[in-house]
Amino acid sequence: MLNWSRQLTACFFLCFLCALPVSAEQRQDDRMAYYQKWERATQLPWYYLAAVDQYERNIQEVRNDLPDRDGIIRIHFSRSFWAGRLNPIKKTTTPAVISFFGGRGLDGNNDGKADPDNPDDLLYTMAQVLTKNGYRESDIKKSLKNYYEKEASVKQIMTIAALYRHFDTIELDGHAFPLPLGHNYSYRSTWGDKRGWGGRRMHEGTDLFASYGVPVRATTYGIIEIKGWNEYGGWRVGIRDVHNVYHYFAHLSGFEKGVEEGMIVKPGTVVGYVGSSGYGKAGTSGKFPPHLHYGMYKYNGRMEWAFDPYPSLSHWEQAERAEKK
Repeated sequence: MLNWSRQLTACFFLCFLCALPVSAEQRQDDRMAYYQKWERATQLPWYYLAAVDQYERNIQEVRNDLPDRDGIIRIHFSRSFWAGRLNPIKKTTTPAVISFFGGRGLDGNNDGKADPDNPDDLLYTMAQVLTKNGYRESDIKKSLKNYYEKEASVKQIMTIAALYRHFDTIELDGHAFPLPLGHNYSYRSTWGDKRGWGGRRMHEGTDLFASYGVPVRATTYGIIEIKGWNEYGGWRVGIRDVHNVYHYFAHLSGFEKGVEEGMIVKPGTVVGYVGSSGYGKAGTSGKFPPHLHYGMYKYNGRMEWAFDPYPSLSHWEQAERAEKK
C-alpha cells in the first residue's frame, strides 16, 4: 500500500512538472536544437534557417493578415504555396496530392505527411526553398528574392543571419541605454512634437540632452547599416537588429574610430559622440543645443514606420541601473 502511495505521488509530481510553463531560455534552446538538426540533415548553415524563422516571427507580430503561430517554428507558407494553387483540398497533407498540384510542401520527418504545422516539415521545406539556386551566400540571397520578392525583406533576413553567425547564438535580445549612466543627461517623451526646419513634420524619436562629446552607445546587437551625413540628422548612424528594428542615432559631433558601415556591434559599443550637427549642408552644427536624437523604426514585410522609443529607453535605463546596484 505504501509503495502504491509513493508511485501515485510521483505520478502527480511528474504531471505537475509537465504542466509548468516552459521558460524563454528553454524555448530558445529548443529552437536552436531544431536549427542545428536541420543543418546536419540538409548541409545548410543553421543561421539561414534561424534567420528566416526569426523574420517570420517579426512580421507576424505586427501584421494581422498572418496567422498567430505559437509553435517552436513560426515559418509560414501560404496554402497555395504549400498545397498547390489549383489544389481543391487546401488542407491536404498527402505528399503525392501536393506534388500533383505543384505544391511545394514536403515531408521532413518521413511520417507520410507534409504538414504545414509540423516544425520538421516546415524547416525541411524552407531548406529546399533556400538552396534552390545553390548554397553560396549569393545563391541564398537569390532564392530569398524569388520567394519574398522584396529587397528589404532579403536585406533584413541576411542581417539576422549575419548576426546569428557572428555571435553563434540566437540569444541576442540584450539592450543598453545609449548614454553612459555616469554622465549628466536628461530626456522626456518628445514623440509627435512639431518640427519646422525643412517643412512641417512631427518628431519621430526621443531627444536625450547631454554635453558635447558624451559617448553614444549601440543599444542593441546589430549591424551598422548607415553612417554619414543627413541634412536633418547631421552626422548619424543607423543600426539594424534581429527584430526588424532600425535604430537611428543623430546629431552626433563625430564617430568612434573604426566605426564603418557593415560593422557588427553589441549593446554598449561606442559608435559616436553627442553633438549638435544637422539642419543644413555637411558640417553644419550649433543650430540647437547638443543632444542625441534616438529613433526606432519597424519593418513589417511591406513597409517601415517609426514608433515611440521612449518606453524602451526608460526600460533600458532602469534595467541598467538595477544591474549596477
